[in-house]
Amino acid sequence: MLPTAKIGPYTLPNPLIVAPMAGVTDRPFRLLCRKLGAGLAVSEMVIADSKLWHTRKSRTRLNHDGEPEPRSVQIAGGDPQMLADAARMNAEFGAQIIDINMGCPAKKVCNKAAGSALMKDEGLVREILEAVVNAVDIPVTLKMRTGWNTDNRNAPLIARMAEDAGIQALAIHGRTRADKYNGEAEYDTIADVKSRVSIPVFANGDITSPEKAEQVLRHTGADGLLIGRGAQGRPWIFREILHYLETGKHMQAPSLDEVESILTGHLAELHSFYGELMGVRIARKHVGWYLQSHDPGKQFRKSFNAIDDALEQKDVIQQYFEGLRNREVFAA
Repeated sequence: MLPTAKIGPYTLPNPLIVAPMAGVTDRPFRLLCRKLGAGLAVSEMVIADSKLWHTRKSRTRLNHDGEPEPRSVQIAGGDPQMLADAARMNAEFGAQIIDINMGCPAKKVCNKAAGSALMKDEGLVREILEAVVNAVDIPVTLKMRTGWNTDNRNAPLIARMAEDAGIQALAIHGRTRADKYNGEAEYDTIADVKSRVSIPVFANGDITSPEKAEQVLRHTGADGLLIGRGAQGRPWIFREILHYLETGKHMQAPSLDEVESILTGHLAELHSFYGELMGVRIARKHVGWYLQSHDPGKQFRKSFNAIDDALEQKDVIQQYFEGLRNREVFAA
């Protein structure tokens, strides 16, 4: 049975959330994941310093046109007042949930005392949480890691601090800042946090299959799951997990025709959203993810990455899938 996932006044359609990923969870990807079963999709992180919002990158990250409610926007920074101002401004732009980033392990984020680096300074964490919650009248959520390193897993302490400050949901990645994305995620700390707070807790980290989703939910008692890298090139993972959690059975994998349709639709949205120049470039990494299992030698990816024309990208993908279909017929 699926847990009911709530964030403030919002009851989500289901407990599966697209985790915010810089350079990945743009509006085209969020809409695609929602269409394929995700109950919520959180935006890429927006830097708290609004003086930087005039850049092309920030403008696209602030674009939520046509997105279903609730719209969740992640903000990142290390200054309480700046984060509070960013939360207020994003709410004015249409955000309905503000998510604070204390989970990103990237050096360029952590070196500026933001992301998961903040977990080292619990006093500053408290200031940030209180400032952002007090700045807006919409739900504020917090995404964090289990701690700074394996000797300092302070997520339970910060979780209680967050609940006291008025944070309305927590998402926890089962690694420390020092782990980055190495090794395997652990879920004991998430289960510990869940046992200590009354606000919703969402588990994150290494959820790449329906079976793993069920195991993590059962082990942690979490109210839902955040899925990040597991959705790269597999945005249909949300409907597969939902089907498995509801029925105990595996959903049939998408056919080549459907994968082609999803991929070409995604490319068209990227070209439209970013314009041809940037859309073509951004499409390359997505195509690499979609075709990972079909192109183990990355030969197609190398040739595809040399294409600078949107129409040619579409034509080459069509030809590639035609070749895959012919190989299937030949093999049969």
